[in-house]
Amino acid sequence: MSGIFDIAIIGGGIAGASLAYFVAPHRSVVLFEQETALGYHATGRSAAEYTRRFHSPAVGRLTDASYDFLTTPPEGFTETPLLHRRGNLLIAGHEKAKIFERTFAYENENPPQNGSPIRRLTVEEAVEMVAFLDSDYVYGAFFDPDCWDIEVENLLQGYAKGARKQGAEFRNSSKVETVTRKQDHWEIRDGERIARARMVVNAAGAWVDPVAVLCGVPGLGIVPHRRTAINVKVSGHDLSNMPEVNEIEEDFYFKPDAGQLFVSPADETPMEPHDAWADEMDIAYAAHYLTECTTLEITHVAHSWAGLRTFAPDRLPVVGFSEAVPGFFWFAGQGGFGIQTSPALGQLAAAALTGSDLPENLMAAGVDVAGFLPSRFGA
Repeated sequence: MSGIFDIAIIGGGIAGASLAYFVAPHRSVVLFEQETALGYHATGRSAAEYTRRFHSPAVGRLTDASYDFLTTPPEGFTETPLLHRRGNLLIAGHEKAKIFERTFAYENENPPQNGSPIRRLTVEEAVEMVAFLDSDYVYGAFFDPDCWDIEVENLLQGYAKGARKQGAEFRNSSKVETVTRKQDHWEIRDGERIARARMVVNAAGAWVDPVAVLCGVPGLGIVPHRRTAINVKVSGHDLSNMPEVNEIEEDFYFKPDAGQLFVSPADETPMEPHDAWADEMDIAYAAHYLTECTTLEITHVAHSWAGLRTFAPDRLPVVGFSEAVPGFFWFAGQGGFGIQTSPALGQLAAAALTGSDLPENLMAAGVDVAGFLPSRFGA
């Protein structure tokens, strides 16, 4: 039958776009995104950071395998550098002295591959780095230089532009209504249009389980979790060279953002998939944490928002074909690390879809799809 795509990708966030970029040179691709723009939900509401530390071993390997792409993207991918070094200042209050000492000792003795050493700071040195820190709050601090801001929109559009150049078709404002398995292909209906594809990739972010059910595939228990952030204005301080600041157990974090301060209470509240908004209590927690560890007085929140970070039960990505239904491929559960690992995960999924060998950068980092297969959930 003519007019059949090799691959239909449902979801136009960083997962779907990165996969389209890496697989389009080898297969015909159509991508469906229900919103008017790519990356409207989790991708467009992320903290936009790349950090080498504080990951599970599997996510750490994906992070390492993504570094070269993000620092030296292919020619023509973007006109703007994708990473800008920010640095990360880890702080602890006096009630977490033991946790701080354990964390510092572990991170000092177990640096990531090719990572920079961390440096313990005195309270005075920490305040020199972030002038409005409250010295009475801080028990200890250390600085991790291996933390960068990511130009998320440039990364996302680079994937989309590159995929389109290789012939991929992107259909925005396309809410998939039915997905029906035929003998050797799928029929995907969005409104009056029908597309046919040999394989369907479920890259629908917070909606992955509902999309799976739509395709006749049992869900995996992948759950969206709300993460809240606020922006506040900070008068009298130059934020341009300030590092990101993380509480030692990530109870909260803050960083410069377009001349203001981005603050999150690091909440993870299970939610049904929806267009997320900030809860008033979490907004209050964000402001409270900031005033607790600094000398700032927050009288006005300039902006607040929330996004959904989606996790599988073991908090690892899900990459691979379903054992329940032929031609159905999971690409989901990228949680809070999907953007910084998108080069590696996109390459990994493309190799699995096409039956190709893993790229050298994935093999060098020790990345293996076996730990990410949906079969670990009996699916």
